[in-house]
Amino acid sequence: MRYLLDANALLALVILEHEFHARPASWVGRLGARGVPELATCSITELGFVRVLGQAQRYGWSIAQARELLLQVKKSDAIRWVFIADDHDISHLPRWVRSPKQATDGHLAELARANQAILATLDRRLPGAFVIPQGSHS
Repeated sequence: MRYLLDANALLALVILEHEFHARPASWVGRLGARGVPELATCSITELGFVRVLGQAQRYGWSIAQARELLLQVKKSDAIRWVFIADDHDISHLPRWVRSPKQATDGHLAELARANQAILATLDRRLPGAFVIPQGSHS
């Protein structure tokens, strides 16, 4: 199974100091017990990663440092990283999107579905997404 990580899940997985790091790290470890897990990013999730890390008040990374970190992570042998090119325009936005806060999530969920993936997130409010578990089950 291929999972498209949203920006928050990607951040939590990569940044050890992230308050929810243990959750995706444990989940990916369990996936790894079954073989090399396949995780995906796309332009939106990668740009979100760089944007959040570049916010000095929160993490204090430069854009160049955040970019380099993500490039290094994607070279990992422990995870097979796939990049999903985004060719979806607004016509692909799911009907369940009703508020501005849901727009990006809806777009990512549909992009994942169209590319034989599942959107993986820490957010319990996304229809059709896989919520990365806290405990020992995946």
